[in-house]
Amino acid sequence: MTKTKAAGVAAVGDFSAAVPPQGAAAQQFPDRSSANKLVSQSGTGFIISSSGHIVTNNHVIDGCVGDIRGNLAGESEVVLRVVAADELNDLALLKATNSYNEMARIRAAAIHSTVIAIGYPFHGLLTSDFTVTTGIVSSLSGLLNDTRYLQISAAVQSGNSGGPLLDTSGNVVGVVAAKLNALKIARATGDLPENINFAIKTGVVRDFLDNSAVPYQTADSVQEKKTADIVARARSYTMLISCSAREREKK
Repeated sequence: MTKTKAAGVAAVGDFSAAVPPQGAAAQQFPDRSSANKLVSQSGTGFIISSSGHIVTNNHVIDGCVGDIRGNLAGESEVVLRVVAADELNDLALLKATNSYNEMARIRAAAIHSTVIAIGYPFHGLLTSDFTVTTGIVSSLSGLLNDTRYLQISAAVQSGNSGGPLLDTSGNVVGVVAAKLNALKIARATGDLPENINFAIKTGVVRDFLDNSAVPYQTADSVQEKKTADIVARARSYTMLISCSAREREKK
């Protein structure tokens, strides 16, 4: 579902759709075409402003038909409208009519630092609550040295897209975006890669928010917190994003 720049993460990302890649190292995805059947499509987002702005991936809402819905744990569903979308950098800005007291704070990631990924993978098949995984920042660049991305080892799946990647102080240091397609790499190299996933850097997110004139909070705190406390606070601003969308035919 993702559409990022050619030879970017979309080339071998499980969360993405076909973007014609360039260069010998790029992997060609099969074309996908829309069918008439409507299917459920979901991902994750997080509240970034008290007035109800929500950040997610563009591919989470790409192809949505009708209402885009947001659910905070334990609260009533809300309808979200699209404020801005950046297909190139795979970011989208949504807005609820509600106001919120809790919101994410963002800061830059540090190499080899511990990170926590929160999201709603395989919603409807697994738990209805969000899931939590941990790992490290493996690299400050993504596929083919794409500096918009972090490489992370925290396990993520389809549905984690758009979710917050948190540091040990509970600050957002990235937006979960994709995972390496291990089967494609294995076919090409004979080796099965493990724990290679990608998140969009907060510098890219800040540029996106600045261009949309949306206020947000930054953080300089490096005081470590217990994972349970980080997750408890994240519950108040991490949202399930869902819609009905045209089924994408696999060829």
